[in-house]
Amino acid sequence: MRITQFTDFSLRMLMYLAANRGRLVSVGEIAEHHGISGAHLRKVVGKLSESGHIRAVRGKNGGMALAREPSEINLGALLRAHENLTMLPCFESAGTCRQEDCKLRDLTTRALDAFLAVWDERNLADML
Repeated sequence: MRITQFTDFSLRMLMYLAANRGRLVSVGEIAEHHGISGAHLRKVVGKLSESGHIRAVRGKNGGMALAREPSEINLGALLRAHENLTMLPCFESAGTCRQEDCKLRDLTTRALDAFLAVWDERNLADML
């Protein structure tokens, strides 16, 4: 399983904001710290704002801050919200598998569940 760049940037942004609580942080500051494109991070800001993880303040003295306590941001839930976890075409729609008792689908489902279970055990506070 490979985590997309978008989710990677989301995690790094949240970790940076959690480590810098009590002040507003700019996209440019995080971009410089991680060596990431500011344009990419602005897309991440939109998604994280939409999901209620961060609050963004516009304007000259604006920036971003966490909207929740780090302990309230579950990493498994974040992955589920940001990643396409469809591992096989038959996951997308029922009835595409020609095999009644598909062992491949069962194995893949169990592997994905195990992967997500590890992430479910952690929250943002654990990453500080």
